[in-house]
Formats: sequence, C-alpha cells, structure tokens
Amino acid sequence: MARFPRVLILGIALATIACAGRHHARPEPVSDIPLKVTNHNWLDVTIYVLHDGQRTRIGSVTGSSTQDFTLPRRLLGQSHELALLGEAIGSPDFARTEVLNIQPGQYIEWTLETDLRRSSVGVY
Repeated sequence: MARFPRVLILGIALATIACAGRHHARPEPVSDIPLKVTNHNWLDVTIYVLHDGQRTRIGSVTGSSTQDFTLPRRLLGQSHELALLGEAIGSPDFARTEVLNIQPGQYIEWTLETDLRRSSVGVY
C-alpha cells in the first residue's frame, strides 16, 4: 500500500510535465511601428512604404525638418519586412532603404541627407 501514493505522485508529475510540453508560446503581437524621419534636404520629401509588392503613401516631410509617423502593423505582412522610399517634390531625386526586417517593439529612424543617395536608416 505504501507504493500506491508514490506511484500516484509520480503519475501526476509525469502528466504535468507532458501537458507543459504541449503548451506553445504565442508569438508577441506586432504593434504599429514608429517612424522618425529627419530631412536635411532643402526640398519637401514624400514618404512611402514598400511592402508586399505595393507602395503605400505615409505622408511628407518638409525640407530641413523632422516628422514622426506611425506605420500601421498591416504594412508588415507575414514576412515582417518593408522598405522605405522618399521622393523629393519637384525633383527626380529619391532615397530608398534596403529591405528592413522589423520585430515587435522596434522603431525606425531615417535620416534624409541633402544628397538623398547618402541617406541612412536605423532600426532600434
């Protein structure tokens, strides 16, 4: 009879471990993405997000100023990737980032230089 409680305790412990192994952590939901654009160019620049083969206009940044945007999470899609495009208004000049992989909680800072080809981007 003394073995019965030990077997019962062992059985409960094994069942608990087995159930814990089946629990899968849910991925953290992706929230909207903050974007800060600093425009050192003297021209106003229209900002677009390139995602899933589409181009979505986000807004514009006045010359020699900084503008904060919030990118809707739907722009990331399943791949969590996007690129930014900035087109100078009244000029053929533009800046384009490489493809950015954005994870939950990250934000983007994009600095547009007077020569838009020398612009830089950071994901933090």
